Amino acid sequence: MTPSQFELAPQAWGLLLVAAVLVGVSKTALPGINTISIAIFAAVLPAKASTGALLLLLIVGDVFALVSYRREADWRALLRLIPFAALGLGLGALFLALTNDGSVRRVIGAILLVLIGVTLWQRWHPRAAEPHPAEPSHAAARAGFGTLGGFTTMVANAGGPVMSLYFLSARLPVATFLGTAAWFFAAINLTKLPISISLGLITPATLELDLLLVPGVVAGAFLGRLIAARIRQRTFEWAVIAGTSLGALYLLLS
Repeated sequence: MTPSQFELAPQAWGLLLVAAVLVGVSKTALPGINTISIAIFAAVLPAKASTGALLLLLIVGDVFALVSYRREADWRALLRLIPFAALGLGLGALFLALTNDGSVRRVIGAILLVLIGVTLWQRWHPRAAEPHPAEPSHAAARAGFGTLGGFTTMVANAGGPVMSLYFLSARLPVATFLGTAAWFFAAINLTKLPISISLGLITPATLELDLLLVPGVVAGAFLGRLIAARIRQRTFEWAVIAGTSLGALYLLLS
């Protein structure tokens, strides 16, 4: 059961507020930064409950992403991905129904570490990691990325980095990338909502907690627009990788 606000220490509330701000930033500036939020929520709350609590905040962030980029989506790419993402959601829901908090916590940590490894590989071996231009349009690539994206977003709300790799390899222009991702995750997160409720991941206590954190998401969304225009991208991305690595190791070893 998700702990109520009265059972959380002040330090825990501070961490959750930081995570909420990062959710907003991830929706309007840097999609991958929400991996830090995943680690924080899973460390502060019971692992299963953390996925439900974070989902509601992600949906709030989706609203801001759609307001900013709703006209820029590549609908052909979206329609091709939906069946595989739905398969991944189903597998993720089954996994959550059959596992305990400890297993989910370790899986979240492992998923984050794998995604970090892929990111580092791309940075250190850009030519080796660059796919053939036709690869993302291939059915096997769509099936792999779509299914893994659906599974990771259902289990750990960690589909952002997976789908970012797909959209990047498809060489979508920046605005189209952000618009396609905005619609993809808005649809996926709304689909996850009744599943999460049926699995008991979202409860009245979850709503109580999230209502207090929504202002952080809103502030983060506006902050993200400012950050995107001012901060050096490379410095910020390495900070995200470092923070996510520490969070993933904590979850994996705790």
